[in-house]
Amino acid sequence: MRSRDPAVEERQRWPKAIVGYAVDYHAGHSTGRHAHDRAQLVHAEKGVMTVRTDDGAWVVPPGYAVWVPPEVVHEVRAAGPVAMRTLYLRADSPVPIGPRCQVVRVPALVRELIARVVQLPENYPDDGPESRLVAVLADELAGLPLAPLDLPLPRDRRPLAVAEALIASPADGRDLEAWGRSVGASDRTLARLFRRETGLTFGRWRQRRRLLAALERLAGGESVTAVALDLGYESPSAFIAMFRRALGASPTRYLRHGGG
Repeated sequence: MRSRDPAVEERQRWPKAIVGYAVDYHAGHSTGRHAHDRAQLVHAEKGVMTVRTDDGAWVVPPGYAVWVPPEVVHEVRAAGPVAMRTLYLRADSPVPIGPRCQVVRVPALVRELIARVVQLPENYPDDGPESRLVAVLADELAGLPLAPLDLPLPRDRRPLAVAEALIASPADGRDLEAWGRSVGASDRTLARLFRRETGLTFGRWRQRRRLLAALERLAGGESVTAVALDLGYESPSAFIAMFRRALGASPTRYLRHGGG
């Protein structure tokens, strides 16, 4: 299951261990489910993307990126217009890649390095400034800090049914007792399964889902007030307070300054 983009597939065969690719997507664009031989760093100069696998979802707002390990089947969807600047890393690159997708913070220096590397030709010289640039980027990539912008999915069918319902309708405010009646489990069982299989309490998982939904919709141009009320918050100020606690800035400031 390979990418539908011939340029992406071509870069999997390029001779360098780290190669870049620049492409712009329109709002709503989907890459479709696919996998790569190389690990991928999904990053955008502008816009918000969502990466989805069988294990969860990861939102990529400005200032962040998602590591996707090799051979992991995934889909990338653009919430609004996106300028994607991504990297593909061969197994022999000096950057350690974990076995799971992870969201990482991308500082300004790394963003600028990526912007340069995606412009490099296929066969730049090994002893020239291009190779030194890539070496600096590799050093920086190895130390990128993790960010809590993932949405892990439970495996058990009962909490998974709840999770899928909240992915489809994040404003749904039913408590665990009500959800339990709809999926055939007690509230205690659902609470235990959510914590064990996602690492988050049900309340934290639902708040994370609403945060990620908010990022996608704000990137699409919706107002803070509309997003807050549609997602079930009592007021825009309550939503802004939650957003600031999670990401360190108000929604308007966060998106204006490329990720805080």
